[in-house]
Formats: sequence, structure tokens, C-alpha cells
Amino acid sequence: MTDKNSEKEERHKKKMQKQKQSIDATIASAVKEQGVVILLTGDGKGKTSSAFGMVLRALGYGYRVGVVQFIKGEQLSGEELFLKNELPEVDFYQMGTGFTWDTQDRSGDIAAAEKTWAVVEPMLKDERYHLVVLDEITYMLSFKYLDEDRIINAIKARPTNQSVVLTGRGGGSAIRDIADTVSEVKDIKHAYHSGIKARKGVDF
Repeated sequence: MTDKNSEKEERHKKKMQKQKQSIDATIASAVKEQGVVILLTGDGKGKTSSAFGMVLRALGYGYRVGVVQFIKGEQLSGEELFLKNELPEVDFYQMGTGFTWDTQDRSGDIAAAEKTWAVVEPMLKDERYHLVVLDEITYMLSFKYLDEDRIINAIKARPTNQSVVLTGRGGGSAIRDIADTVSEVKDIKHAYHSGIKARKGVDF
């Protein structure tokens, strides 16, 4: 190894050591043992996919999971087929009305949202659920189909060790305020805008 390469390796080593010290210090300072609220928002693709990644992660440890999907439900999805048929330890429910811009029936959508929320509330009170996913629930707030305070209070009052993942665009600042982690998925480019159809096993 030349002197130049040796110096480069040494600089890299020192940089990585410094980075490791910073990361280790951050990890060491996180001492609270409790569930978290995670909001996955933004106009990009991947919010639901990220949430289902956490579902698989929880299942890997043998935890019980509840998944409730608002908005979606008319068209079968890969996650629905898999969870219903292969994973009985996951309680899976879909509102089943499809997208609100398809139904164009506000009163019907509100009734469906209320019926779906009636499935969610017991989950948020049940300490057996390690993880509860509320997919596309932010639409229920932005369209004012569900009462915001009711949702916020239920999430706040959940069992200490239960984590909740909420997905969807918009939804207001109240959800952001109570969330421990907020991630925004940005739409930079989407195949749909190039005329490419949604792919089974990728998009649904």
C-alpha cells in the first residue's frame, strides 16, 4: 500500500470512528421503553408499502398486528390476499368502498368510515396488539369523515407498549403533533404519468 493510499485509509477510519461515536451516543441516550406513533405522509408512492414492511418486522418477532385500511377495498391487493390467507395472527379489515372520488357519495362514505373506526377503537384499547396500522386514515380527517379529536384521543390513550402507524396524504397538523416519527414521501417521478399501468405485485 502506497503512502497516499495509507493516508486515505487512515482518514476514512477516523471519519468512521467519529460517526460511530455520534451514532452510539444517540442510541445510548434513547432510554424510554414505549410504543411510538409513526406518520407516513406525502404525495409520493411507498407509504403503505413502508407500513407493511413494519407489519412483517413485527410478525418476525411473533407480535400480534392489526391492520385497517381506509379508502381501499374494491380491488383485491396482494397484501390483502396474503394477510387473509396466510397470516391468521394479523387482524385485517378494509373499509371496502374504494376511493372516495369513485363513490362520490359523502353520506355513504361517512357511514363506512364510522363503521371502520368501530373496528379500530377496540384495537387501540387492546394491549395484545403490538402494532396497529391505520392505512390511508389521513383522508378521513382531510375530508372530515371522522372526528379528529376522537382519533387523536384514542391514539393517545392506547396501551403504553402499542405502536401505531398512520398513512396518507394531508390530514392536518394534529396528527403530526402527536406523532413521534414523521416521514414524508416525495413524488419525484411516477410510471403512471408515462402511461405505464399499475403492476400486480408492485403497485397493488
